[in-house]
Amino acid sequence: MVLPSEALTAHPPQFRLADWIALLKPRITVMVLVTAVLGALLAAGDLPEMSVLVALLVGTAMVAGGASALNQVWERNTDALMSRTAGRPLPAGRISLESALFFAVVLATTGVAILALGTNLLTAVVGAFSLLLYIFLYTPLKRRTSLATVIGAVPGALPPVMGWTAVSGSIEAGGAVLFGILFLWQLPHFLAIAWLCQQEYAAAGFPMLPVVEPDGESTGRQTVLYATALVPVSLLPVMLGLGGTIYFVGALVLGLGFLGFSVAFSVTFSRKAARRLLLASVVYLPALLVVMLVDAIV
Repeated sequence: MVLPSEALTAHPPQFRLADWIALLKPRITVMVLVTAVLGALLAAGDLPEMSVLVALLVGTAMVAGGASALNQVWERNTDALMSRTAGRPLPAGRISLESALFFAVVLATTGVAILALGTNLLTAVVGAFSLLLYIFLYTPLKRRTSLATVIGAVPGALPPVMGWTAVSGSIEAGGAVLFGILFLWQLPHFLAIAWLCQQEYAAAGFPMLPVVEPDGESTGRQTVLYATALVPVSLLPVMLGLGGTIYFVGALVLGLGFLGFSVAFSVTFSRKAARRLLLASVVYLPALLVVMLVDAIV
């Protein structure tokens, strides 16, 4: 067995840098930043003040990266049991537990401080709440109940709220609607992943819905339910003056398409249908954000 200290000396610096970046889950962090900026742009109706935008980006990136690193610290042992996560820096022994924990705590707390000083206290509070909910409620509950997926969707939907509050100083209806869109979108996305990784989650002791109810009926029903609810919620920005005809048509087409893939999965429960649903979810959110921005510009 390779000890963590031996693994650290066995890798050249460039590989260690990649490992530190991996702790931040950069793809998730990028999506967090995109949705946070969207919230700021919609709240401002134009480009927000540059100092506020920079503080929002830096602070949010640090909080999100710190949360991802803390999540990997907490789940290092279960990560080692799944092939999709066994190669992460902590279970693979390329970064020590103490170093990762120190890095994550400093990153997250500094991010909250930047949000408080560079935007406003409300944005910092929302960021801190998201961090604490993700680490101290969602992460431990993943080993206890399938409802953890729903709880985990809450911090995942808060970045656009942070963008909104950074500009407006309050949450308001627009921030709440953006939260609703992100919240509902995540659940079919996560359920598709859980179905595809059913055996790995079971081996690691995660009671995801496809694990505790392997026949797929509950997974399919909930997928359709959330995708159905997403259609009208995604149209609410039009009622609030945050979108016009372009957004309405785009959101409706995208929402119905996403719902169609959800229904197809709920009928067959095949891995092929689950992959298509996952791909549809990956396409849906960026496309919706682009349509929203195009509508705002035009």
